[in-house]
Amino acid sequence: MEFRIGELAALFTAVCWTVTSLAFESAGRKVGSVAVNIIRLVMALVLLSLFSYIRRGMLFPMDATAYNWFWLLLSGLAGFVIGDLFLFKAFTVIGSRLSMLVMTLVPPISALIGWLLMGELLSWLNVIGMSLTLSGISLVIFNKQKNKKQPEKIPAKGLLFALGGAVGQASGLVLSKFGMGDYDPFSATQIRVIAGIVGFSIIIHFFRRWLAVGQAMKHRKAMLLMLLGATFGPFLGVSASLIAVQNTATGIASTIMSITPILIIPFTMIFFKQKVSWQEVVGALISVGGVALFFI
Repeated sequence: MEFRIGELAALFTAVCWTVTSLAFESAGRKVGSVAVNIIRLVMALVLLSLFSYIRRGMLFPMDATAYNWFWLLLSGLAGFVIGDLFLFKAFTVIGSRLSMLVMTLVPPISALIGWLLMGELLSWLNVIGMSLTLSGISLVIFNKQKNKKQPEKIPAKGLLFALGGAVGQASGLVLSKFGMGDYDPFSATQIRVIAGIVGFSIIIHFFRRWLAVGQAMKHRKAMLLMLLGATFGPFLGVSASLIAVQNTATGIASTIMSITPILIIPFTMIFFKQKVSWQEVVGALISVGGVALFFI
């Protein structure tokens, strides 16, 4: 088996997002999602700046071209701001499980945009791997969903919000690859985070939520959780995702990165003492088998 840095980076990203999703979920329950969104990005910017200074001798990506800045800023707005806003809104309308089921469309949407924008093509083995992985993830999420009471009719606007989140995240990933080229992934992430901070600052100012952000900063436990999430999310996780798309097709990278719902299962068993059904085990095995095909 040849060394596949892109696929390995995508797998590392999924592990990072497993940690960050648990941390942000816990922090969000304490201080609200709006505060978490802006604070996590500011924390990530500080971490990225310090890392860049130690590694490259500059606090900010001053060596990036105008081309890099334009597309990466656009990518940050699409992924961090628009994608997350739609997704969090979907959570409130149709719930997180059903929203995440819709979010399994991110890999095929990424593959489609990657093909249209950059001419990326997937082999039949890649398509089979993607199909197996997404089928396994869907089985796990749907199994959780059906055990909860649902309204007789699912609100269409909730599904549209979730779809908007999927398109935003997929677009952000592809635009990252398009704008980054051979540029440093960590510095590229820094530019994306700057776009996210500016975007959320405008939204928070418009809805007059700065007081909530200030109050959240006084919550020590929530701040520690956000620091943990920022470290494994926008700092390590997002940077690793850019290393992934820099070295493999966006559809492949996005598929591997989407297995977070599978990786969360052992954590929920150990820390939250949740029981795992046979459908979840089967779904996890199918998903892992699909990911394995990308390494053949």
